[in-house]
Amino acid sequence: MKFYRPARPGDLGSLTAYEKETPHPQRGEVLVRVRAVSLNYRDLLLLNGSYPVDTPDGLVPVSDAAGEIVETGEGVRRFAVGDRVLNTFHSDWFGGPYPGPAALLGYGNGQDGWLTEYRVVSEQALVALPDGLSYEHAATLPCAGVTAFTALTGPRPVTGADTVLVQGTGGVSLFALQLARLLGARVIATTSSAAKAERLTALGADAVVDYTEHPEWGKQVLELTQGRGVDRVVEVGGPGTFGQSLLASGTHGAEIALIGFLGAGGPEVPFMDLFRSGITLRKINVGSRQDTEDLLDLLARHPVEPVVDSVFPFGRALDALRHFESRTNVGKVVITI
Repeated sequence: MKFYRPARPGDLGSLTAYEKETPHPQRGEVLVRVRAVSLNYRDLLLLNGSYPVDTPDGLVPVSDAAGEIVETGEGVRRFAVGDRVLNTFHSDWFGGPYPGPAALLGYGNGQDGWLTEYRVVSEQALVALPDGLSYEHAATLPCAGVTAFTALTGPRPVTGADTVLVQGTGGVSLFALQLARLLGARVIATTSSAAKAERLTALGADAVVDYTEHPEWGKQVLELTQGRGVDRVVEVGGPGTFGQSLLASGTHGAEIALIGFLGAGGPEVPFMDLFRSGITLRKINVGSRQDTEDLLDLLARHPVEPVVDSVFPFGRALDALRHFESRTNVGKVVITI
C-alpha cells in the first residue's frame, strides 16, 4: 500500500510517498480502504512544525477520512466487510465530558493519520456512513463538521431566536453557517471580498461584513443587531479576531465558542470589557463519537451538502496541501484515494 509522511520534520515540501505491505487487523480492529480525506488547518501546522504541542516526527498526516471496511479482525461486531465508514476525530473519546488531551492520541500528532490507502483502526474509532453521503462529502465531517455542530449545540443549543456570527469561508465557518440556518438561526458572516460575500449569501448568510473595509467589524455587527449583539460566536480566528467578536457580542451574555487561532496578533482585551459583556467562553475540542453520530443523524433527516472547494487525486497530495496553505479556498479541500 502507498502512504505519505514528511521526510524532514517541519518541512511540508518534504512530504513523500512510500510503500509498505498492507497490514491486517487484529482482535477488535478493522482494515479500512480509505476513499477520501479532507484537510484541516491543524494538518498544515503539524507538517510545518508550527503545532503548539510537541509531536513525534515522521507520522502519516491528516485527521479526517471516509472509506470502506475490507477486512475485520476477530471479535469485531460493529462493522462487516463492505460497510462504509467515517473516522471519529478522537479515536478514544466515545461520549460524555472531554477527557483531556493526555487521554487522547490525535491523528497526525499522536498516531499515524489517514493520508494512506489503507488504515487499521479499532472498530470503536469509526461510525457508520449514511448512504446519502459520498466519500468526498463525508471526509469533510470528522473535524470541521463536528466542530461546528458542537459549537452550535452544547449546553444551550442555538434556536430560531438566536443570531450566530461566523468568520470567513473556512470549513468550520461554512458548516456553522449551514447548520445554524438549518436550526433556524439568523447568521451574520465576516469575509474579505465581494466574491466571497456573494458565496456566503448564497449559502444562507443573512448579512455579510467585509472586514477589509471595516477593520472594527464588531461595530458593524452591533448595528446589524440594533445594538444588542449576537447570541453565539463561532470563533476561529483567536487572538486576531477575539476583540471584535467580544464587541459584536454586546452585553447580554452571549456565548463565544473558542475553536481556533487562525488570526495572529490582535490587541489585548481589557478585563472590564469581558466583565461587562457577561459572555460565556466555551472551548470546543471537536467532539466525541456520540457527537459525530448525532451530526450524522441530523444530516440524515435534514440533508446539507458540505462545501467542497476542490478535489485532488492521491498522487497530488502535496499540491492539495499547497492550495490549502494559500488560503484561497472557499470550503474544504479533499483528496481522493
